[in-house]
Amino acid sequence: MNREGGTGMEDLEIISLFFRRDERAIAETAAKYGAFCHDLAMNILSNREDAQECVNDAYWRAWNAIPPQSPHHLGAWLGRVVRNSAYNLWRKNHRQKRCAGVEELLNELEDCVPSPVTVERELEEQELTEVINTWLASLRRNDRILFVRRYWNGEAVNTLARNEGISASAMAKRLYRLRRALKSTLEKEGYSL
Repeated sequence: MNREGGTGMEDLEIISLFFRRDERAIAETAAKYGAFCHDLAMNILSNREDAQECVNDAYWRAWNAIPPQSPHHLGAWLGRVVRNSAYNLWRKNHRQKRCAGVEELLNELEDCVPSPVTVERELEEQELTEVINTWLASLRRNDRILFVRRYWNGEAVNTLARNEGISASAMAKRLYRLRRALKSTLEKEGYSL
């Protein structure tokens, strides 16, 4: 069994199936990354049907994008697609007052990540990514994993606390300290927050 929960083919083999337009590519992708993708979408949407819609959309997008794209890590590529799809669906649902699970997550990061509104911000996106990646790499492994699980995978504070064997309050404080450290790093790099 691999880290994502599935068994079977390696990413390069699955991508090769996509390039050959072999429909087994979808089945192998689902076997290897289906649970990971569904959990990611559920963390954002808190609705099984909506989460499954996002996962199915990711498979469809993979079918249409590979080739010509050839992701180096299929799981990360799918995670990005599922995450973006889930946030788009969340925004649509939120406008319709059907879903409220992500607002807290986005608000937590609001004061430590620059707004993407300006043209200058678009030009700095790659540089910002590098600064954040460097900051993440400087963290202890446990803190880095925790940060990614919370702010990329959208896992609940209670879930993270339970997994770490600490109270939700202690976890919230730990996450707050990580956000403050990120904010400090970004300010030192010249990002106005």
